[in-house]
Order: sequence, then structure tokens, then C-alpha cells
Amino acid sequence: QVQLVESGGGLVQAGGSLRLSCAASGRAYGSYAMGWVRQAPGKERELVAAVTWSGGNTYYADSAKGRFTISRDNAKKTVYLQMNSLKPEDTAVYYCAAQLDYSGTYYGDLLRYNYWGQGTQVTVSS
Repeated sequence: QVQLVESGGGLVQAGGSLRLSCAASGRAYGSYAMGWVRQAPGKERELVAAVTWSGGNTYYADSAKGRFTISRDNAKKTVYLQMNSLKPEDTAVYYCAAQLDYSGTYYGDLLRYNYWGQGTQVTVSS
């Protein structure tokens, strides 16, 4: 099992930047694909970005491409989401998520994520 704790959310003006962090604890963290999932009120969850256990491959939703960057530091058991050029439509609760994925195949599949953090609020004002 892995436990996840997010930090770094907050209020930012449109065009600004935020960096979210997700600290993990538990065994075999290095075998987990990691993702950032967001959910806005009245909307479905969206896998915004994901990274394989090795960090060698990444996935981005169309809404995040060119603006968000996911990265991980396995030595620190931490995954990051750098968000630039933020828009009001990026406002949501952002969750860190994990799935055991040795093959590096399923990191882009939201339904396979089965470990979740408590979420951190990101609010972008216009």
C-alpha cells in the first residue's frame, strides 16, 4: 500500500503558476504509476497528468498540454505538478493518485488508479 499527501494548492490569478507536491509513504513506491486527477463541482474527474514508475513516460490531458508538467523524484518519494498559465477553468480539487503498474502500460488510465490523497484546492481567479 501507499499513502499520499498533497500540498501546494491555493488561490492564484489567471496566468499565474502553482506547483503541487505529493508525498508518498509505504513500500515499493518506485513501482507505482502516479497521476494528478482533478474534479470541479458538477464535473467528472479528469486525469490531468500521469507518469510511469520510472518517470520515463508521461501522459497529459489535452487541457494540460503545454501548460502543466508532471515529474517525480523516487528518492524523495514525491511527485510534482507544475502548473503554468493557469486559467479559471483549472479551478478544482486536485488529487494525487497511484496505481501499481510494473509494466508502465496503464498510467494513462484513470480507472486503474486505486490509491488517493485527500486533495488540495486550486482556485484560479479571473
